[in-house]
Amino acid sequence: MTLQGDEFLLLRDLVYEGTGLMFDERKIAFMDARVTKRMPAVQCTNPRDYYRHLRYCDPQRSELQAFTELLTTNETYFFRDFPQLQGFANEVLPRVAAKKRASKDYTLNIWSAACSTGDEAYTLAIILHACLDDFKQWDIGLYATDIDTEVLTTARRGIYSERAMKDVPPPYLKRYFTPVADEYVLNPEIRSMVKLAQVNMVDRQAMRKYQGMDVIFCRNALIYFDDRSRRQVLNSFYDSLLPGGFIFLGHSESVGRISAAFEPVKFGNTIVYQKPAGLPPVNP
Repeated sequence: MTLQGDEFLLLRDLVYEGTGLMFDERKIAFMDARVTKRMPAVQCTNPRDYYRHLRYCDPQRSELQAFTELLTTNETYFFRDFPQLQGFANEVLPRVAAKKRASKDYTLNIWSAACSTGDEAYTLAIILHACLDDFKQWDIGLYATDIDTEVLTTARRGIYSERAMKDVPPPYLKRYFTPVADEYVLNPEIRSMVKLAQVNMVDRQAMRKYQGMDVIFCRNALIYFDDRSRRQVLNSFYDSLLPGGFIFLGHSESVGRISAAFEPVKFGNTIVYQKPAGLPPVNP
């Protein structure tokens, strides 16, 4: 290992400044491997020179972006955390849709933040297509964002491995995917529903572009942030949500210690967080 403790702290804090991602000292070997991989790309011979390059010779932050992409984890697949998705399909979506139909409002906006390779966003598109009986009447905005440009490139291709399909219900697999060799090609209609964009979640200006959301999914991403960055991201989500809107987090994540702005709502074994609408939140 070539990365020393003080060099790790310099690089860690630089990444934190730019992205809000926080790595503790247990990640020194993990970061060392990524630094070693990136140094030749910018003609650096040691980690301290690499830090200086990132700090002083990277005005467009292109190298910081490349380094960050090596540090982020992109574990995902279609229909991941199936019980949560059941809560969305069977409880949250019908409530949101019924309320909007009653007011003759057929707009529906959903945001998959930290979407990785798009598996989650396309899963949501499939659920909407399959579960809304009046699907064609809706003006759906389905947004998917991530800081990592490489995973967004994969998402735009819409071609996935067998592993990504492991939890897809067979009827959906048959209806929405075409097998080609050992891969699966997503139905173009589903792919066209999702609007992909690069967004850094601690970039307040970029986050402000996403307004009027009915539902936000941000699962298994906040665990990589410290409390300060989590609070900032949750505040952005709060501003993006319509009153009464819902946010889905990962099973190990909770907003309770960070923000009192959301109300927890339980659907079966699934906890969802709701932005108050001036009335007590729905809680069956």
